[in-house]
Amino acid sequence: MLQTLIHYSLHLIAPGLIAWVFFRKNWKKAYLIMILTMLVDADHLLANPIFEPDRCSINFHPLHSYVAIGFYTFFLFIPKLRVIAIGLLFHMLTDYQDCLWH
Repeated sequence: MLQTLIHYSLHLIAPGLIAWVFFRKNWKKAYLIMILTMLVDADHLLANPIFEPDRCSINFHPLHSYVAIGFYTFFLFIPKLRVIAIGLLFHMLTDYQDCLWH
């Protein structure tokens, strides 16, 4: 239960804090974009079973792969993609912390 609470808090609350600290002028837009990066979890639909509580998402799902994370890191250097990159990378970090519980 604690793991679930931490996981979803990081997914929903932390992006708001990141948006407020780093994108204060447009924090609402930045927060919305970071929340929308959760669509990256659509790749979970390709797994069988779709949800496995003990599964580490990192490098299991295509959009959570090391290659994808490399692209997200590259996006940091493109100003128009920076907020998306931060959202995606923070999402990966949040999912990675789940791997540490097992």
